[in-house]
Amino acid sequence: MKAIKDSVKNLYDKDYTEDLRRNYDEALKNSNFKDLVSHLKLNKEQLRNYTSSLERSSIEYHHCQNCKSILECKNEIEGLAYLPIVKNDALVFKYKKCKYLKKLEEENSYLKNINVIGASVYLKDAKMKDIFTNDKNRFKVISSIKQFIDDYPKDKHLKGLYVCGNFGSGKTYLLTAMLNELAKKNFKSTIIFWPDFLRELKASFQNDYNEKYELAKKTPILLIDDIGAEVITPWGRDEILCPLVQYRMEQKLPTFFTSNLNLEQLKEHLSVTRDGIDVIKASRITERIKQLTLEIEMISKNLRD
Repeated sequence: MKAIKDSVKNLYDKDYTEDLRRNYDEALKNSNFKDLVSHLKLNKEQLRNYTSSLERSSIEYHHCQNCKSILECKNEIEGLAYLPIVKNDALVFKYKKCKYLKKLEEENSYLKNINVIGASVYLKDAKMKDIFTNDKNRFKVISSIKQFIDDYPKDKHLKGLYVCGNFGSGKTYLLTAMLNELAKKNFKSTIIFWPDFLRELKASFQNDYNEKYELAKKTPILLIDDIGAEVITPWGRDEILCPLVQYRMEQKLPTFFTSNLNLEQLKEHLSVTRDGIDVIKASRITERIKQLTLEIEMISKNLRD
C-alpha cells in the first residue's frame, strides 16, 4: 500500500513540476516577462515557482518603463508597481512607489501642517501664484494676506482677517492659498467649516469632542470658514463660539473668518435663537472678533458660475 501511495505522489510531483516548467517556458515567450526575469539573480528552477506573480509584475514593470506621468499610470494601484525582490534565494513581491508618486508626495508633504475639520472640500491645490488678480475688489484682501505671509514668521500674534462678501467671490480660496503657503514654510494651521464643525462636535460627544474643540481653540492659525451659515443655537453660540474667540483673543492667536455677512449682520444673526433674542451675547462675540481681525468686504464676480 505504501508503494502505491509513493508512486501516486511521485506521479503527482512529476506532473506538477512539468506544469511549472511548461507555464514558465510559455511565459518566457513574452518579451516583457523575459526582460523582467533577466534582471533577477535566480536560476530557472527557482523562478518557475513564481510564474503567475512574475507575469503580473512584468505587466506593471512594462507599464512603468513607458510611463511619463502619474496621470498615465495603468497599474492596478496608481503610482505603485508590484515587483519582485530576491531575498534569501527566494522571491518576495512588494509594491514599490514610482518616481512620479514620490515626487507628488514630496510636493504635497506640506499638507501635514494643515488640519481640516468639517465635511466641505479642502482646497489643497489653492496656490498664491494662481490667484485671480484682475479684479480691484480683491486687491485689499490679496495685499493683506501677502503681508501676513511676510510678517508671520517674525510675529506669531498678528491680527487675522474677517473677509465678508458675496457667494463665490473667492474668499475661502484666497485664505486657503495663504495657509497652504505658510504650511510650505512649516507653519501649522487648522481650517474649520463652521456649520459642519458644529454638527461634527455635537455628534462626537462620546468620542473625540474635546480633541476637536481643543485643536480649533489652540491651533497656531485658525480659519473659520462660512460663519453665519449655521443655524444658531444657544449651545453653538454660547458654549462653542464664544469661548473659542475669547481664548484666541486672550492668547493673541491669528484667526481668520469668511462669511457672506458683514460683522453687523453677523451680530444680528447670532442674536436670534429659538429661545429668543439676545443682542448682548451676540455683541460680546462680534466685539471679540473685531479684536481678533480686520474686517474687509470683498464684493466680486461669482467665480463658481
